[in-house]
Amino acid sequence: MPRSTTLPAEPDPSARQLAARLRRLKDHSELTMRQLAAKTGYSAKSWERYLGGTSLPPREAVESLARITGTDPVPLLALHEIAVDTRAGRRARPTGQQREQGQPESPTGPQVASPATPNTGISPRATEPAPGHFPHLALTAGVAALAVALLAALLLVLRLGDDTTPAAVTVPPRTTASSPPPSYTCRITRIDGRWSAGINKGRNTEIVYGATGADVAEAQCLLRRAGISPGGIDGMFGPLTLRAVKTFQQRAGLVVDGMLGPRSWKALRG
Repeated sequence: MPRSTTLPAEPDPSARQLAARLRRLKDHSELTMRQLAAKTGYSAKSWERYLGGTSLPPREAVESLARITGTDPVPLLALHEIAVDTRAGRRARPTGQQREQGQPESPTGPQVASPATPNTGISPRATEPAPGHFPHLALTAGVAALAVALLAALLLVLRLGDDTTPAAVTVPPRTTASSPPPSYTCRITRIDGRWSAGINKGRNTEIVYGATGADVAEAQCLLRRAGISPGGIDGMFGPLTLRAVKTFQQRAGLVVDGMLGPRSWKALRG
């Protein structure tokens, strides 16, 4: 499929870097704009602006793209926080500063070079920093410190959520954009009078919208066997799979709630 166009010039490096990384994830996943919109809930035109760098995407859009491509969202969210803070600081900054003109000559008369200091011919004002230079450096340092603090706090929360015992906080290895999402193959068979796709070992685990993994892929294969398309066999319970589940439940005379529970699994396995 064709690659995205080159990003336009952008004064904010963090926003350009975020857009470039999101675009690489989309290109590697080989998703069309329409498929990307169906899996994330954001329109194709919105994704064209996000990936083109003309509009900063919402945090939820970044998380959705990371989820469907199997990418660690933490580095992307850190870039997003920096871009948001930088743009907020730019709005608060004055639009321009007046240059000083017509400075009066010192009341003490012309300056005379000291015998102990060689006269280099450079005005003392030439060595002074430009107005607003130090506030800009302070703002940039503050934004970087805030991003590091947010990233550390997020890693601490994730670590404590996995293990309640005290443990040292470690940074998880970064998942590269080249890591492909898992692939599944439907192998429909009839075992003891029940249909199976051979993916989740016959489990009937309850799954709902937003779930991922082998159980979702098993259900997608069985829905396709029943003549209802769930989209791709990608193990992601997205909008297309939700619509297929509801269609099957209605056809089977079950409660149409879009959730695959024991009764829906029983009907799918027939």
